Amino acid sequence: MLVVGVGMASWIVRTPAVRDLLQASTAQMGLVLLGLSVGSMTGVLSSAGVVRRHGARRTVALGSTAFVLGVAGVGVSAELSAPVGAAAGLALVGLGIGLSEIALNVEGAALEQESGRVVLPALHGCYSLGTVLGALGGIGLTAVAFPVVWHLLGVAVAAAAAMAWAVPAIPAATGRVAEGGARGGAGADPGWRAQLVQFRDRRIAALGAVVLALALAEGSASDWLPLLMVDGHGVSATAGSVVFTGFAAAMTVGRFAGEPLLARFGNAAVLRVSALVSATGIAVVVLSDSVVLAGCAVVLWGLGAALGFPVTLSAAGDSDDPTTSVAAVAVAGYVAFLVGPPLLGLVGEQVGLRGAMVLVLVVVALASTLTSAARPRTPAPGRAEG
Repeated sequence: MLVVGVGMASWIVRTPAVRDLLQASTAQMGLVLLGLSVGSMTGVLSSAGVVRRHGARRTVALGSTAFVLGVAGVGVSAELSAPVGAAAGLALVGLGIGLSEIALNVEGAALEQESGRVVLPALHGCYSLGTVLGALGGIGLTAVAFPVVWHLLGVAVAAAAAMAWAVPAIPAATGRVAEGGARGGAGADPGWRAQLVQFRDRRIAALGAVVLALALAEGSASDWLPLLMVDGHGVSATAGSVVFTGFAAAMTVGRFAGEPLLARFGNAAVLRVSALVSATGIAVVVLSDSVVLAGCAVVLWGLGAALGFPVTLSAAGDSDDPTTSVAAVAVAGYVAFLVGPPLLGLVGEQVGLRGAMVLVLVVVALASTLTSAARPRTPAPGRAEG
């Protein structure tokens, strides 16, 4: 997760430079980013089945390979001014993330159910910590005008080395289920049809809506925040990267601080406050003309979005078929990554990126009304649920 965060942030902080190298408009950049979303959806829809058949180690190994090739491909395509190549590279990045993260999330949720401990926020916190490290490195390289191609190629090589060291440590049998022996019955066919069936359960559908909203809050910042600050608030590319780093740092703090908050107040109350805090931050960024105030509000945006993905997945794991339920709710989150980039790009072309973010604000605010779905089916003794 840490390596994926470094790779993603390295690409994100160089988004303005990549946009200039590709000579792309805001709408065209939205279409380039569509590659990331399509790859992510492909990965997340297929990951549960791959894990069940081949285990988490092979799934993560396959995802890691795609991720490394994709990061390198984006850098080379930007240097060659090839938008289609950049979109294809981002598709590989998304495929790798979708395969790897769902495998890790399914296992994390299962571990939570078996141990009774909160695991997923810290797991996602490692991703956020990686984004901070990647963003800090990207800021320095952006400030000295270091070529994008060599930056991303270097990240790809480092990621390949790190994953070659880490992946063998995953037990080969983790997540693998003998043919015909899937837990919970419904999980025997863990493909996309089985995942869609999960949404007949109103609780799973509500969790899907919440994760969609908060994943949109997280993803819109990851995709657009540097350009939002550059084009919408008139800051430099380096300053835009600094603001994104603040967002990533807030996400990191929120995730690592999540365990005691969740233990004291429960999933539902924490998610409700998270959605309202994120909505407040987005509103200030959109409505304020003060660069300083907008930059500070990004911290609220990140803190509020931090626990959306891990807590909803954790709640989805409290089901009769946790593997398929977790994968289904994760799909809803990745729908935000699929629809968000091109939609915000097209709207931003007409009304500016600040205006486009109003859509994100409305969706996140509405999600705060659905968070009761995160209550456990059987509340733990002594644990509050809001």
